[in-house]
Amino acid sequence: MSPQDEYDEMFIKKDRKKLKAAFKQVADIRKFEIELYWKRATYFWTLIAVAFAGYFAVLSSNSLENKYFFSFVVSSIGLVFTFAWYLANRGSKYWQENWENHLALLEDNITGPLYKTLLQRPELNSLSEKYVTGPLGVSVSKINQWLSFFVFFIWLVLVIYAFIKSICILDLPYKTWLYLIGNLLIIISIFFFCISMFVKGKTYKKEQNPNMLKRKTKIGERL
Repeated sequence: MSPQDEYDEMFIKKDRKKLKAAFKQVADIRKFEIELYWKRATYFWTLIAVAFAGYFAVLSSNSLENKYFFSFVVSSIGLVFTFAWYLANRGSKYWQENWENHLALLEDNITGPLYKTLLQRPELNSLSEKYVTGPLGVSVSKINQWLSFFVFFIWLVLVIYAFIKSICILDLPYKTWLYLIGNLLIIISIFFFCISMFVKGKTYKKEQNPNMLKRKTKIGERL
């Protein structure tokens, strides 16, 4: 049996009520995933904006001792949060495409190929429509992923700048070694947590065998 036949057997060849219920649930979950996608983006943008504000507030301070070291700490936090945002974008896209594929496979027997059918202009007539005001077939989620990657690159530049400045301004040997060790520990932690998020943060796709526990509830004695 081919994968397509196996899928049809599980969902499409079921009775009509189950097929409609599956289609409705897929459509609702897809909508919910899209809502979660932008809620996560708002959450990360808030944290990243605070990190940016903190970074430049530290640099603009004239009374704060070792401000470049603290700017290095803040920029490292911003870098890690931005990398987490980038991975969250890709994870959200993964699940969104999962439900979109279900929708595309189920819809033929419910609404017809509505989701798979694109209606677009045959051509854009003017240069202004073609390059400025006209519609463009781009993925909003992909644009968001590119944006997160760009912000990650900006944070990387700020981290390198703060690291160099925090080392170069130190004169006394013991301070130099102290802050060098502190900076290196932060750099190691950046690589460790980013790699851990990328490698260990992936969705588990193997067979799962969860244990089932039933809670029993009954009325106790009369008080």
